[in-house]
Amino acid sequence: MTFTPKSDFLQIMLERGFVADCTDYDGLDEALCKGGMPAYIGFDATASSLHVGSLIQIMMLRWLQKTGSRPITLMGGGTTKVGDPSFRADERPLLTPDMIDQNIAGIKQVFSAYLDYDDAPNGAMMINNAEWLDELNYLEFLRDIGRHFSVNRMLSFESVKSRLDREQSLSFLEFNYMILQAYDFLELHNRYGCMLQMGGSDQMGNIINGMELTRRVAEDRVFGLTSPLLTTSDGKKMGKSQNGAVWLNADMLSPYEFWQFWRNTTDADVGRFLKLYTELPVTECDRLGALAGSEINDAKVILASEVTALLHGADAAKTAEATAREVFEKGGIGDDLPTLTLKSDDVGDGISIVQLIVKSGLVKSGKEAKRLIAENGAKLNDEPLTDGRLMITAETLSSPIKLSAGKKRHALVQLG
Repeated sequence: MTFTPKSDFLQIMLERGFVADCTDYDGLDEALCKGGMPAYIGFDATASSLHVGSLIQIMMLRWLQKTGSRPITLMGGGTTKVGDPSFRADERPLLTPDMIDQNIAGIKQVFSAYLDYDDAPNGAMMINNAEWLDELNYLEFLRDIGRHFSVNRMLSFESVKSRLDREQSLSFLEFNYMILQAYDFLELHNRYGCMLQMGGSDQMGNIINGMELTRRVAEDRVFGLTSPLLTTSDGKKMGKSQNGAVWLNADMLSPYEFWQFWRNTTDADVGRFLKLYTELPVTECDRLGALAGSEINDAKVILASEVTALLHGADAAKTAEATAREVFEKGGIGDDLPTLTLKSDDVGDGISIVQLIVKSGLVKSGKEAKRLIAENGAKLNDEPLTDGRLMITAETLSSPIKLSAGKKRHALVQLG
């Protein structure tokens, strides 16, 4: 691509690897150069926290604000009631309005770490699409909005086509989702002058729908920009760890566990992740990513600390790094490790080591715990754990014990 951006935002997006596709590079670049342009990304409230898979979009909003434009975080209080069918094999479970509101309250905690919500020209806005979707009159909506959509074209979008090609059911409820998302763009444009929707590359079909609806109804030109759907260099979906989703809320994943996730980054991903998830200069990201041997581990520590500081604050990042050094370099316990606190009644006359490994979150099942022990992957207080029938008593827990699964996953167990 020979396009050379004039706007700071597009320049940063391209050189740091945020861009998968754009509907009109020159037009968007020109609009951005005028300053203060509102742009949005939508987040459905399917859980009480976002996970690392959403962090690339959050960083796009952060850079948008830092370069003078106005980010809009659109909470899907309305669309969550339908559920996005994009590239899913089955229908999402339906949530009650109360569950959706609780999830939105949890999700909101993250954004304040990355964006400034104020009255400045580039001040971020948080908006819930339930404001307009809950008030829709169905017949009016069909007449005024539905007539602009071709079912033939909607069926051709890859997110829908892949579902139908596998002969998996796509309900009429889900099929409406793309119309509702398109309507969001129109409403945000009419209410706030929003000119750009961003999202993952799997959302391009939905974004184009919204652009065309806005062009037809409001007779205005708007834009779409997508980011790549990230996988790690070994082909795994970004945002997943051995223990499940890597949540952004501290009450669902501790800052230490979050830090540790980034510290465990594969060597080949370090440079790319530094560009996407930190604000270090691109030249420094390239330098750190090119390190080899034991030096690449220093780059991983920098990556983990920079990303954790953005989300949880500098103090949490320093504490997590100090804990890691205590655990890995000095063989200590570390005050910030994930901790399982038991009551005396939980222990009784003794609790099996297999149960403790499961309860501490190091593995998901007793079968996994037994296999871990049998394969010499488990440790108790940094000593090899070989007896899967070992019982831990209250006396043993008079001081905290440290359990380890492999070299990188640790937890404390203590009596409360």
